[in-house]
Amino acid sequence: MIFRSPHPPVTIPNVSLADLILTRAAGFGDKPALIDGLTGRSYTFTEFVASVRRIAAGLAELGFKKGDVLALMCPNCPEYGMVFLATALLGGINTTLSPISTSMELDSQSSDAGARYLFTTPEVLARTASSATRKWKQTIVLGDVSGTTPFEALLESKTEAPLTPINPSEDLVVLPYSSGTTGIPKGVKLTHQNVVANLRQIATGIFTEADVIAGLPPFFHIYGLTVVLQLGLYLGATDVVLPRFEMNSFVDSVERYQITHVNLVPPLILSLAKHAALEPKRLASLKTVQSGAAPLSPETARSFAERFDCRVLQGYGLTETSPVTHLARRTSRDIPIGSIGPPVPNTECRILDLETGRELGPDQRGELFIRGPQVMQGYLNDAGKTAGMIDSEGWLRTGDIAYTDEQGNFYIVDRAKELIKYKAYPIAPAELESVLLSHPLVRDAAVVPIPDDTAGQIPKAFVVGENSLDATELMSWVSERVAPYKKIRQIEFVEEIPKSASGKILRRVLMERGEVKS
Repeated sequence: MIFRSPHPPVTIPNVSLADLILTRAAGFGDKPALIDGLTGRSYTFTEFVASVRRIAAGLAELGFKKGDVLALMCPNCPEYGMVFLATALLGGINTTLSPISTSMELDSQSSDAGARYLFTTPEVLARTASSATRKWKQTIVLGDVSGTTPFEALLESKTEAPLTPINPSEDLVVLPYSSGTTGIPKGVKLTHQNVVANLRQIATGIFTEADVIAGLPPFFHIYGLTVVLQLGLYLGATDVVLPRFEMNSFVDSVERYQITHVNLVPPLILSLAKHAALEPKRLASLKTVQSGAAPLSPETARSFAERFDCRVLQGYGLTETSPVTHLARRTSRDIPIGSIGPPVPNTECRILDLETGRELGPDQRGELFIRGPQVMQGYLNDAGKTAGMIDSEGWLRTGDIAYTDEQGNFYIVDRAKELIKYKAYPIAPAELESVLLSHPLVRDAAVVPIPDDTAGQIPKAFVVGENSLDATELMSWVSERVAPYKKIRQIEFVEEIPKSASGKILRRVLMERGEVKS
């Protein structure tokens, strides 16, 4: 059977993402739009809109045009949203990267995406200089670095941004990279219409114009980009931007700016709930906490809600769905703790039996499939992977096991079978295996998730190698080639990697073995 949203359908305007947000934002005038939570530096909505248009003009003067790809690789900051929307205004495509990505990762993604423009910071640029000096047509830096274009120079443009015709249903606006349910990261093609649709679908469910929100989830991830940064600008909420989670600065910001809503990932909710020295009154302004990016246990949600006297709600989605497909709304009082809520408006779901593929009803567990206007156009340069993810009728397979109760509330039972979630950051085992196998002393390798109380899951490698291979040295070798959160945390040397007759790694066997020995 097909499960549909209990909420009325929403209209999805045929406009570009920049037009949608800038038109709305202009109406909020001198209200603070973005505040740097560490320095207090801020922009009103009027200043934000004017800055986006000047940056777009400045980018055009640098030669940026429709269809060009700009890589954003910097920590959360107020200027992130300006550059993103300026790129969108010109009909360009944003591809987002973690600011702690290595030169190798930057090279790989920017090459695949066709990015020729880079927006970054001096610190990130210094770390990835071997990539940045080779290939960029323009490097724009939030600071002053010789041989690059300062961000401030874009704001000094005296021209008007060119009017660029955009087809919302076909033109891409953002190209984040995702591993899907498994595999090497792939470019997810999201159009203006995909993201506009998702903003409309969640506009009445998370926070309102009256809220002060925390821009804490990383903007390079579709969760922080859409659900926090863009939704805040669209709704007129004040966004206190933080570059990363650090306990003292986060608590200070909540207290100083009287933040009322925050989007957090489960490990941070757990950390706050168990922080013995944290006085609950310091977070007294919080009214709601929205959890996403990974499953949150009912026990943790209940513990946080009781300690800080606020509501803890969950949502669900994927990079491939812009991202939100399910949401426990703040206005709903009858959604059980632990549920991700019903589908958002204009969204359909099916649950299919893992063995037979038949459709299941309430209280039956199977793989969750999604259909709606927020579903991606496909993977960049990979028709085969796209066909394996989206069928001919538009149904996207999530790879996650779910069920729904009689009231239409959904529950995620298990994560995608192979993807590792380290503090909500997705790690593809195949990517780490590829790095391991490039080591001259490694003969075979497999990477699996191992439960961890702090991180949720950590990557553990099972390695078949030469006798001279040292585990500590190998972990260090891998860490030099991947972002810090992707580091392998444990290595166990084995005689062979268990595989099926077809050659597929039997990860469940290794996971069970890893849990016993870890």
